[in-house]
Amino acid sequence: MTEEKETLTFDEVTEQVIQEISSKHYMSARNLLLACNEADIAEILEEVADTLGIEKTVAIFRMLPKDVSVEAFSFLDTDEQTAIIQAINDREISFILDELDFDDKIDVLEELPANIVDKILMETPKEERHLINTFLNYPDDCAGTLMTPEYVSLQKEMTVKQALSQIRKVGIDSETIYTCYVKSEGRKLIGIISLRSLVLADDDAIIEDLMNTDVVSVNVYDDQEDVAEVFKKYGYLAIPVVDSEHRIVGIITFDDILDVIEDEATEDIERMAGVMSGDDAGDEYLDIPVINHVKNRLPWLIFLTVSAMITGSIISAFQEVLSQVIILVSYLPLLMGSGGNSGSQAATLVIRGLAVGDISTKDYAKVLWKEARISLIVGVILSLFNMLKVVLIDQQPFMIGLTVGASQIIIVFCAKILGGLLPIAAKKVGVDPALMASPMISSISDMISVVTYMLMACMFLNITI
Repeated sequence: MTEEKETLTFDEVTEQVIQEISSKHYMSARNLLLACNEADIAEILEEVADTLGIEKTVAIFRMLPKDVSVEAFSFLDTDEQTAIIQAINDREISFILDELDFDDKIDVLEELPANIVDKILMETPKEERHLINTFLNYPDDCAGTLMTPEYVSLQKEMTVKQALSQIRKVGIDSETIYTCYVKSEGRKLIGIISLRSLVLADDDAIIEDLMNTDVVSVNVYDDQEDVAEVFKKYGYLAIPVVDSEHRIVGIITFDDILDVIEDEATEDIERMAGVMSGDDAGDEYLDIPVINHVKNRLPWLIFLTVSAMITGSIISAFQEVLSQVIILVSYLPLLMGSGGNSGSQAATLVIRGLAVGDISTKDYAKVLWKEARISLIVGVILSLFNMLKVVLIDQQPFMIGLTVGASQIIIVFCAKILGGLLPIAAKKVGVDPALMASPMISSISDMISVVTYMLMACMFLNITI
């Protein structure tokens, strides 16, 4: 079996597992799965569900050793977890939930139907049931929904020897043992100490003398995006979560925050593309119902349609200009396109800078100065290129080329300034900067492009409206 694992790629193992299950060779499929790690087992089980149906997935899942099945279960998507919970018996459900880390258990319970959650809580010890209900009642997307109460806590009066004994006692059930949290009476967080410091210190050393009192923490009601920023800034493996009285209530580990970063990045990408994800944020594309896709996309499409109507009205207002020099119409799409693209370039970079903390709302003047210089250089180069094209290739009069060229410089300048400053303005007033991406910038720059082009035509070609 070891030799087979070395020679088969992951895709080949997945295909072979599906073939074995299709042929009802469940033991062979089980043995193939056991040669993989738990994360890969979960991914293969999801492929089995997509290909053969959830019933086959449940069947092979129940054949796995209990310790393997619990670990694999924690890596499964919500749909597969829910289907498995609904298919197995109460004893199996209790075993899985008892063995899961507390934060994974909360994630599972949040996604399960209310009747199943009630059934599970009825069989849960009173103290744990109270703790679970507390976690389930935290608002969505706050630090409280990400944390786990399973951490190593120490007292400042302990010696290093006593602390290491405490870690051995409770470490098996803790999310991490690499950072320990020192509490005073009343559960107030007063310091942290690393396992490395404990191992290297003398046995008789006192925790109070070794601990770091400059503790970085987050509040239980802090937004998860703010928590992700704290992780990115400090690079910690875990960060304590405290309440309004600075009492530690749990910790958040980096593996949980990675999911948040992915979800937030997905949400920003969707908004930049004009998709309002809503309740489907983080869901896989194929799992979102068609009607939800329509709801998520239609508002922006309606907005863009209205903005296009406004642009069309502006063009209609200048139809006399266009009718006098009809060749101007052929260069309008070029100018509108370059304006939209220029603005989107600036907006994308500024939005990214705001997201990762490279740019703050106080940097608007620096952004304005930088984008102004960039736009002038880019605008002049594009202007010369288009003038040469209009005059030499299209054989149009020089004044037509000058009209296009001058318009190009102004349009690029305005678009890049808008693309640089609109996301900052949005951030300043509490709106997601990602909303100021391509759809919004393109719509505004189209209007500016038409007005600028028509005014330049009136100026250089002596056309009266």
